[in-house]
Amino acid sequence: MTTVPSYDAEQLAGLLGMLPDIDSVELKVSVPDADHRRVADAMGIDVLTAQIRQVAFFDTADLRLSESGLVIRARRVQGKDGDVTVKLRPMLPAEVPVRLRGLEGFKVEVDASPAGFTCSCSLTEDKSDHKVKALMGDAAGLTRLLSEQQRDVLEERLPAGVGVEDLRVLGPLTLLKASFAPQELSRKMVAELWFLPDGRRILELSTKAAPSAAFQAAAESKVFLAARGIDLGAPQETKTRAALAALAEQNAEQNGEKP
Repeated sequence: MTTVPSYDAEQLAGLLGMLPDIDSVELKVSVPDADHRRVADAMGIDVLTAQIRQVAFFDTADLRLSESGLVIRARRVQGKDGDVTVKLRPMLPAEVPVRLRGLEGFKVEVDASPAGFTCSCSLTEDKSDHKVKALMGDAAGLTRLLSEQQRDVLEERLPAGVGVEDLRVLGPLTLLKASFAPQELSRKMVAELWFLPDGRRILELSTKAAPSAAFQAAAESKVFLAARGIDLGAPQETKTRAALAALAEQNAEQNGEKP
């Protein structure tokens, strides 16, 4: 789950320099499709405890927002309220606008995987399920549902020539999320299985740690996962990037935009 042993000195210095100014570190590893069942059994993951979620994104047909480092996501959660998130990625702590610090729902987080690490900031607003469901069916309601602070972030980072009216709903797609607490670890782990519209599935295992405990958590998690036959050197796939690409292709096909 950690790439610390493969980071060079410059990367490590950059990561260490960020830690005092971030809110959390999330350690992630994606599992090759052929290993999903074996890994789930080895980790003791019970699919019947999984929570059903739906996720949709808002972007242009050619993913101009994603390419510029801006991600807008709406999420529904089984039996709970949903939320809407505006994320800037990558963004170093020193680049975060001062006005965003201290806002409820705002965080600066480092995602670390065997492929490297990325620092991002996000602003999330909880919304009722029926509002999020309606938004997933009509992108026109996006600006009304976003908070004033989220609209400001969105408008400041929109790529040149792109307006909010150009955004489309991409999705939703379904995923399963299961939390479990291995006895060998002092922290909870999460397994997410994303079902992409092209038939592929992405299984990601993750755990979160405070910045001060990130390296210890990474070392412990690496030993735990390796002992269960999880290949930390396997190619890594970012959930959001893979989902956006698959959803954009599906959207183009549905609108007759592909030959």
